[in-house]
Amino acid sequence: MSATRMPPPQPAQRVGAAPKKNEPQTPDDGPDFRTQVHAWLESHRASLVDSLRRLGKQPIGSFFTCLVMAVALSLPMGLALLLDNVERLGGSWQRAAQISVFLHIDASDAQGQAMREEIASMSDVAEAEWISREQALTEFQQQTGLGEALKELPENPLPGVVLVTPKEIDKATLEALRQQLSELPRVQQAQLDMLWVERLTAILKLGERFVFGLTLLLVLALLLVIGNTIRLHIENRRTEIEVIKLVGGTDSYVRRPFLYMGALYGFGAGLLAWGLLAYGLDWLNSAVVRLSGLYGSDFALGGVPVSDGLSLLLGAVLLGYIGAWLAVARHLSELAPR
Repeated sequence: MSATRMPPPQPAQRVGAAPKKNEPQTPDDGPDFRTQVHAWLESHRASLVDSLRRLGKQPIGSFFTCLVMAVALSLPMGLALLLDNVERLGGSWQRAAQISVFLHIDASDAQGQAMREEIASMSDVAEAEWISREQALTEFQQQTGLGEALKELPENPLPGVVLVTPKEIDKATLEALRQQLSELPRVQQAQLDMLWVERLTAILKLGERFVFGLTLLLVLALLLVIGNTIRLHIENRRTEIEVIKLVGGTDSYVRRPFLYMGALYGFGAGLLAWGLLAYGLDWLNSAVVRLSGLYGSDFALGGVPVSDGLSLLLGAVLLGYIGAWLAVARHLSELAPR
């Protein structure tokens, strides 16, 4: 009797179960873009809130850190604002570099007025003023006190003159303009006090260079202050940071709270510096107004323009951010778990 051949064993199938389908295996694409953006925003929000909370726990220390930064920020900005106000003292600086265009002695008032209009239409001229022979003689008598002596002269010896105010104070430009004016018809001489122009330009450039150098020094000081402050915060949280890196925290995750902290220090310092400048200029303005009133002038110091204040605030935030970045970048390699 031959043995019966048994079929190979088949996998068990649950009674009533639907037959299996060969479904394609799709790879896991991970979270979508919206989820990633939400997680990124939530991480930044948590870092910002944590930085604010830590600064709030030390209000006195945080205030004095911001105050030191504010003093360093307000010094160069205050000097720059004072320099701008000095340029307006007694009129514009361009008036100190006027070119006197003397006409021939026989030039009439009508010719002088026509000459003034022609000069005023030039591109390098900001303003032109005609002074007639009679007006020049009257002003000369008042300024010199020689009125009785001048009355003995048979005729007025002073020519008519056009006072030209240039748009720019530049030695080469002014000399070219003076040469152009001297070649006009009916012009006897075009005179410019180049020595005064050079002195004026040197004074302005000296003030600008001083403000620029002081700004660089104080910016370096601000970076050192914010860097040292952030370094202390890093040392206080060293154990916490080492644990975060031990469980897989990235450098950007570790760096983010300190960057927010540096930006917050800069924001507070910028607001304090803006307030100090506004109060300081207002306090100084009362004395300036009294002094200018004694000289018959209505000169007064201008306040802090909104654009300059916003620039100061933005610069302070950027300095705080950069200082924090440098401090964290320097110590990040030392924060590896032990």
